[in-house]
Amino acid sequence: MRATKSVITQRANGEDIRTGLSEEAIRLAFLDNLFYLQGRTLELATTDDKFKALAYTVRDRMLHRLVGTVRTYQETDARTVCYLSAEYLPGPHLDHNLLHLGILDTARRALAGLGVNLDELVAHEEEPGLGNGGLGRLAACFMDSLATLEIPAIGYGIRYEFGIFDQVIRDGWQHETTDTWLRFGSPWEVRRPHIAFDIGIGGRTESYRDADGIWRRRWLPHEIYRGVANDTPILGHGVNNVNTLRLWSAEAAEGFDFQAFNQGDYAGAVVRKVRSETISKVLYPNDEPETGKRLRLLQQFFFVTCSLQDMLRILCNNGRPVTDFPEKFAVQLNDTHPAIAVAELMRLLVDDQRVDWDDAWALTQRTFAYTNHTLLPEALETWPVSLFENVLPRHMEIIHEINRRFLEQVRERWPDDPDRVRRMSLVDESGARFVRMANLACVGSHAVNGVAELHTRLLGETVLRDFHDLWPEKFQNKTNGVTPRRFLMLSNPELSTLLTRTLGAGWERDLGRLKGLERHAGDPEFQREWRAMKLARKQALAEYVRRTQGERLDPTSLFDVLAKRIHEYKRQHLKLLHVVTLYNRIRRDPHARVQPRTFVFGGKAAPGYAMAKLIIKLANSVGSVVNRDPAVAGRLKVVFLPNYSVKLAQWVYPAADLSEQISTAGKEASGTGNMKFALNGALTVGTLDGANVEIRDEVGAENFFLFGLTAEDVARTWTEGYDPRAYYESDGELREAIDTIGGGLFSPDDPTLFHAITHHLLWHDTYRLMADYRPYVDCQDVIDHEFADTEAWTRKSILNVARMAKFSSDRTIGEYARDIWNAGPVAVRLPQEG
Repeated sequence: MRATKSVITQRANGEDIRTGLSEEAIRLAFLDNLFYLQGRTLELATTDDKFKALAYTVRDRMLHRLVGTVRTYQETDARTVCYLSAEYLPGPHLDHNLLHLGILDTARRALAGLGVNLDELVAHEEEPGLGNGGLGRLAACFMDSLATLEIPAIGYGIRYEFGIFDQVIRDGWQHETTDTWLRFGSPWEVRRPHIAFDIGIGGRTESYRDADGIWRRRWLPHEIYRGVANDTPILGHGVNNVNTLRLWSAEAAEGFDFQAFNQGDYAGAVVRKVRSETISKVLYPNDEPETGKRLRLLQQFFFVTCSLQDMLRILCNNGRPVTDFPEKFAVQLNDTHPAIAVAELMRLLVDDQRVDWDDAWALTQRTFAYTNHTLLPEALETWPVSLFENVLPRHMEIIHEINRRFLEQVRERWPDDPDRVRRMSLVDESGARFVRMANLACVGSHAVNGVAELHTRLLGETVLRDFHDLWPEKFQNKTNGVTPRRFLMLSNPELSTLLTRTLGAGWERDLGRLKGLERHAGDPEFQREWRAMKLARKQALAEYVRRTQGERLDPTSLFDVLAKRIHEYKRQHLKLLHVVTLYNRIRRDPHARVQPRTFVFGGKAAPGYAMAKLIIKLANSVGSVVNRDPAVAGRLKVVFLPNYSVKLAQWVYPAADLSEQISTAGKEASGTGNMKFALNGALTVGTLDGANVEIRDEVGAENFFLFGLTAEDVARTWTEGYDPRAYYESDGELREAIDTIGGGLFSPDDPTLFHAITHHLLWHDTYRLMADYRPYVDCQDVIDHEFADTEAWTRKSILNVARMAKFSSDRTIGEYARDIWNAGPVAVRLPQEG
């Protein structure tokens, strides 16, 4: 169809093309935006032009709802949840927003009538890489559920110009390239230059008398930057509520120095602009050098102070006094990255708002709640006192004062326990002095939660034991969850259709209804439909791999998947020991009974994490040998999917037959990939770690493949002694696998290449792979046998999905709202609804 001005100014049967949801309204709006916003006719439009035209078409409908939401929230003066997170991984927005508006199929038909393929536009969208992994993806799931449950919320974070690196595999090694997600701009965000705040850096503090003669302290920063709001609307599913993801970008308070320019210093004229914009330039800079540490601390303070100042602005606009702050806002700290908020709110209240210290502290504690995401002591963030004093001198003073008063409380409770006092101090005084951010978060919050039942229990027994002893009432569990809208409805349309046909519409907002699948688990016809669904998703992944890597996968083989961030405690190398073991079995005996398997790996390693990068190289090297050996053709296949992301995960989760959740027990806080795999019908093989424990409880022990040491067993190996080499000496297959890797079969050009891995396993084995190897391999043999029983495997797959209701992020957010935030739903009605 020719897109001319006479066509694109039409209206759709009286329906406003800016807000209408009919096929005709969407078609006309798309052409209108293509012409007036992109300056293109349909014949000349690029894929990016067409993507943006459709995105603006969708955004118009979202902004219509956003205006109604803001008006409703203001009229009701609703209590608002403020989620502070340094990371968000929302995934692509286009199909997600079309789904939430209920017009995914309508838009597909509207575009098809113009000869435009919706799937091509969805694939074209750049994914905002504003996080490293699970932390950011969880935050995005929570924002989805907050809007769907109609709970007023603002997600605060940083608008990183360059997100998490793009992973490129060259010769089996990970290489990092720049993530330029904004190179074509983002049609979803709305820049708010009038919502901007000053951020002080460095300088000094001084005492002074105020107008009433009261002595006070004030901060005289060395530099002032600006933080500007960039809003992305977050629409709930099947509701009109649109919450806001507000990301801050940094800029200079004064962008151009005319005096320097006039004096001929052309570079110096813009140096302040360049230096200030560095704050929001890149996600989590390498913080090993001092400059990296300084920038990371600046990033955390930057988004926290902008967010708290924004809350004070909203409070003022609503005509409420500052003392109402904790009544208006419930602020959740997503891990320790935003923990500086405790000191910053105290500074804003005491220094700027002139609130008495004790009253300000009471307001602060009532405002904040803290979510811990790690059991690894080394992952609990600390900052050198010297750095803190240099960058945030006033905050260091405030932390010292908080600490002085807090330790008085500790000494009063435990007068003869100086070791406990030292452990609980907000400042580590042993050797070089460090500020302990987890301690600050615990002291400054009214609630502290873990993210799985096991994790929460271990928090109270290990890394936060002293604080649990002092305030057991503060601690509670909130097991993580995932949104079924993205990770089932969008990712797995075949399963979504089958569920709607079987259970009726609406299950995506009430996963408890999945329980209705249980009565169909043994029905032969339903099982056939279930297997057809799974095969379709496996074929889709196989086609993706063929198209992107040139490898051909057998969709009838067992798809055995381990896709997550690469880390030694997640034990991707244990999976590789199993692969090598099967390879060795077939090499020894070509007639060995081995179920045909496709091993799928995916995940990124931190750029400075040498061992994790070596594990990636090993995975690719094993694949290179196995995939080219005719002795195992049709029986074993190994692929590594580069640049694992939300977009790629949506291909992977529905295709998996087996979900590998094999971290060392007691190390994983929760995990959410385990939930996404199970929600799509994969069976789990795993340890009793993180949320695996609860998944097994829910789906039934008979539908979960359990192996390995428990967290208590692992702890005993540290107190009673552990000899990994003894396992090597006593287990022939383990010895053969280790020797095959260490002997250079997978690295013929450098036989010693993987010695760092094998040497660590033999002499250190921090994460207890050697102890878990035999139980793991034996468990995998059971899996081989059970996968061959098609009907029994299908029944287990159906029951896994049927019993996943607990792991919806809607349930998690409902518990936060009830138990921590005291926040309720506020329904939004559009004007035409009356």
